Amino acid sequence: MKIRDYQTELSIKANKILTELKIVYLALEVRTGKTIISLETAKLYGAKNVLFLTKKKAISSIEKDYKAMKYTFGLTVINNESLHNIAGNFDLIISDEHHRNGAFPKPNKMTKDIEERFCTLPMIFLSGTPHPENYSQIYHQFWCSQNSPFKEKSFYAWAKNFVNIKERNLGYAIVKDYSDGIKERIYPLISPYMVTFSQKEAGFETEVIENVLTVKMDDLTYYLAKKLKNDLVIVSHTGEEIIADTAVKLMQKLHQIYSGTVLFEDKTARIFDLSKAKFIKQYFKGKKIGIFYKFKAEYEALKQVFGYSLTNDLEVFNETDKHIALQIVSGREGISLKEADYLVYYNIDFSATSYWQSRDRLTTMQRKTNEVFWIFSENGIESKIYEKVKLKKNYTSQIFKRDYDIPTTNY
Repeated sequence: MKIRDYQTELSIKANKILTELKIVYLALEVRTGKTIISLETAKLYGAKNVLFLTKKKAISSIEKDYKAMKYTFGLTVINNESLHNIAGNFDLIISDEHHRNGAFPKPNKMTKDIEERFCTLPMIFLSGTPHPENYSQIYHQFWCSQNSPFKEKSFYAWAKNFVNIKERNLGYAIVKDYSDGIKERIYPLISPYMVTFSQKEAGFETEVIENVLTVKMDDLTYYLAKKLKNDLVIVSHTGEEIIADTAVKLMQKLHQIYSGTVLFEDKTARIFDLSKAKFIKQYFKGKKIGIFYKFKAEYEALKQVFGYSLTNDLEVFNETDKHIALQIVSGREGISLKEADYLVYYNIDFSATSYWQSRDRLTTMQRKTNEVFWIFSENGIESKIYEKVKLKKNYTSQIFKRDYDIPTTNY
């Protein structure tokens, strides 16, 4: 394994920032080599014992890169959910897909764990989408370190200076909306910590081609959807209930039903329509595909149709002719599905992060096109979700336009 010239240059730049500020944020577009650049930065920094926080599915890939480069510093790679179990004396933290620490107005458990245990240590943050939906997502990502550029100790205090605070009427209550972070105030403070690099700068010429295919579902699917819209409740002949007594719950249940599965109120799931899975198997016959699904029962539906030709294990997928099916949120980051001919979406997620990151799982330097197929039910809800997700402002793309370089000011 050989490090590319641009990766060496970015590592040198990152090490300089890390040495001076104790935090460096590698905001590098997906597939440009964030893992290698972070490990090379750790080497240049002189780290002796590094803790690498990532997603479970990415652990083996990171360990493989570490061994291939023959680094001599100690490396412990764990998934964030296991953070409370880790023991040892570390001198550097690498936090992969660090945008996951951007929850607000309160930090999530993962972020609080990092802050409580490692806030005094130097940190390398990695993400191809640092603030995928709004600039307010940046505060807690730095808050977990005592070296944060922000002086405020809480999000609410920070928001007074850095957010256009609005009110939102939910129908049953009026709440404060903190999502409108002010870029012109935020970026002067965080830009000294940021190292950015795009796929275009790295020499990628990949084009993502999106295709939408529609499937006529079984009559039962449309009957259930219509009945739920009209009655807001369905009771099965064995007593299981589907209740949609709010607009949000109605949308959630329709989202499930139009793809052929449903989760009852007692948390049991039912598969009642295999039309999508059968369509996918027939349409992509002779091709090796990566499939993204949203709800757990959808994987079981795929297994019923594909049988032993389907896996959810990345190593098995890479080493055999099996297809792979991954839940969108767990598979959208930190892994490569380059062995697939196409990416196929059994369903769609509401998240802009899921949309932008998951589409790039095929990308390599050599690949010129990533062909993506969305499988939507005829007259279903998925196409409406798709149009809304595509219209969400892509806050990530701003980073790679070089317009974030605002002179640092005090406040």
